[in-house]
Amino acid sequence: MYSLELSLRYSPFPIAIQKKEYNDVKGIYDEIKKYMNDNANNSNLIELKCEKVQDKLIAVRAQEVISVQIYEKSSVAGGAKRPGFSLDI
Repeated sequence: MYSLELSLRYSPFPIAIQKKEYNDVKGIYDEIKKYMNDNANNSNLIELKCEKVQDKLIAVRAQEVISVQIYEKSSVAGGAKRPGFSLDI
């Protein structure tokens, strides 16, 4: 299971969805990156649907996204890498 997590401007909590296939989550990731790179002041709406929680739908304005990340959600709790960005060398 792969998670796609968005950080939003002025929001302390990220929002996330989960997809079973890496290619599905990578396609959404690329689309969001494209919107983030768009220099025009647009108001594109990104709608996300979670596969793990079937009734979970998220809609967010593209210009409010400040970061996006993909990570694999492992069923093994012990050795799994924590999501987020790490400064460990």
